[in-house]
Amino acid sequence: MAQITAALVKELRERTGAGMMDCKKALTAVEGDMDKAIDFLREKGLAAAAKKASRVAAEGVVASYVSEDGKVGVIVEINCETDFVAKTDNFKDLVSAIAAHIAATNPADMDALMASELDGKTVSALVTESIAKIGENISVRRFARYEVAEGVVAAYIHGGGKIGVLVNMKGGSAELGKDIAMHVAAANPSYLNREQVPASELEHEKEVLTEQARNEGKPEKIIEKMVIGRIQKYYKEVCLVDQEFVKDPDQTIAKLLKANDADVVEFARFQLGEGIEKKQEDFAAEVMSQIK
Repeated sequence: MAQITAALVKELRERTGAGMMDCKKALTAVEGDMDKAIDFLREKGLAAAAKKASRVAAEGVVASYVSEDGKVGVIVEINCETDFVAKTDNFKDLVSAIAAHIAATNPADMDALMASELDGKTVSALVTESIAKIGENISVRRFARYEVAEGVVAAYIHGGGKIGVLVNMKGGSAELGKDIAMHVAAANPSYLNREQVPASELEHEKEVLTEQARNEGKPEKIIEKMVIGRIQKYYKEVCLVDQEFVKDPDQTIAKLLKANDADVVEFARFQLGEGIEKKQEDFAAEVMSQIK
């Protein structure tokens, strides 16, 4: 049987908000499997939803570049070891140069980017030189680049580079694009629309919600209707177009786009260092508090 450590219990509590003893019981019941423990708590009605682990260990910045005509846009995450270095001019200059370079050269992937030439040297060599000059490890972690013939590419950077969003929009305006990007930063949707939600994920959610309703003592004949209703709520949580616009909750993003004769084609949202362990901060709540 897997050992249920205090660290496991703590992580489950942080991700679900459930009580310490409930978390320990859940982990014991599923032999330490974190994902199964989250489902166990949700089925028992002890966790409203699982918070995705996105603790941040890497410092650095998420930066953007958008061409003057709004047709090409980039966000890039570049990491360093300390927040102090992330705020230096040398580091900022490196980030800005790489962001503009990505916009100009359209590299196919990270390997292509690092092998491409910038100012007569490969990006990889420039990063290596910066490491020697600055005295900290630096890594280009990821990037997204959108280019449109008709439409708008908009970017939004929050918290001095803690969150970056890039939106590819058909129709609309630069102002609307920025509003949508700001909303994505705050609401953190996982998908653009319902069609993008994987069937396996949807079925898993239905199974959890069904078991949850049974544990609440609901009759079998009404459980199906309850699950349908709760799936609608789930869509509002994970799908951009179904979400209430953070600046005007009386309308959904879908209605906002329709009113402006626009459509979001795709979006990318980077949170600095997400997936690497460090103390988690609620940047999404911070964004929402600033734009209301």
